[in-house]
Amino acid sequence: MNDAAPASPRPGEAAATPPTDPAPVPGPGRAGDRALVPPDSVVLRTGTLSWLFPRRSALAAALLVPLLVLLTALAVAASSTGMSLSDTLSGLFGTADPGTVMIVQDFRLPRVFVGIMVGGALGVAGCLTQTLAGNRLATPDLLGVNEGATAAVVASAAGSSTGMIGHWWLGPLGAVAAAVLVVLCAGGAGSAGYRLLVVGIGVSTFIGAVGDLVMSRENDNTAGGVFLWAVGSLNGRDWSVGTPLLVVLLFLLPLALAAGHRLQLLRFDDDTAAGLGADPRRLRAAALALAVALAGTAVGVGGPVAFVALAAPILAGRLGGPTRVPVLGSALTGAGLITAADALARVAAPVELPVGVVTSVLGGPFLLWVLFRPDRANGKA
Repeated sequence: MNDAAPASPRPGEAAATPPTDPAPVPGPGRAGDRALVPPDSVVLRTGTLSWLFPRRSALAAALLVPLLVLLTALAVAASSTGMSLSDTLSGLFGTADPGTVMIVQDFRLPRVFVGIMVGGALGVAGCLTQTLAGNRLATPDLLGVNEGATAAVVASAAGSSTGMIGHWWLGPLGAVAAAVLVVLCAGGAGSAGYRLLVVGIGVSTFIGAVGDLVMSRENDNTAGGVFLWAVGSLNGRDWSVGTPLLVVLLFLLPLALAAGHRLQLLRFDDDTAAGLGADPRRLRAAALALAVALAGTAVGVGGPVAFVALAAPILAGRLGGPTRVPVLGSALTGAGLITAADALARVAAPVELPVGVVTSVLGGPFLLWVLFRPDRANGKA
């Protein structure tokens, strides 16, 4: 049987166009998917699973890690006693005389690593606080955290004649108490971060005045010892403090990383964030609790070191870009700032300075830079 030939078009009629396949719809991994990916990230896929890998943030972290290692080595070698580098290395490896080994291994190493952990905790606490408030100047000390932790430690040292400060774990307890008072006075965490900041400034001023009143009635030894710690100091911090601090951070930092990932949704309004699967109220409460716990722990160990919680998230955000909440970068930057400031405090003057003095001196110009430099992330000055 012969196939019928296609009919010829009649005069005045257009030739029939053969049907064509529909245009392909962009699917996963194609141009439509790439249009939704931030310019500083790349999509990694494994079967049905996918992960948005932040290239710029990962590069910033990869640069900060060796920088922190270098600063750690310089901090271990920094000495106000004139110890040479060769003696420091011999003491580090245990081949020097017992006195040198004790100075390096029992005094310097614990102090440097405690400073790294304190700086990391302050950096993450500042990052969470700034993200919650939507303000670059928002730090945990504006929520009463520093003053609460300081008041608790000062109260424990009241009546002592040795000039020793109280137990470090009183710092987190005082910080939590002050933060709860601020939240209650502000009527809850809410979505208006400025309310927490304004109430926090008032509560901090009140708690600080009470602490000053208590210290004014103490003897010179107690007042002098607490004053050095209240400026921010790592002097005398050893493994007895560093070990429990490490345990606390191993528990809190992963939670802070998870909270930072979810906090990116709060850059939208609450309805949009809820539609994307987040509970804004619970997320704010959890992030605030983590910031208070981290800052209170850091202040309890190293005192209220100034400007680290302010500077670390801003610098980390500049390095990692505006599309991410820089929790990891803030931890690394804060650790590097404390390490560098503590090393400088030991060699910048004939006598050893508290680390908080160095951060305060350097933090003033940095604050002016932040105030007069426009915020490119939101277009505000």
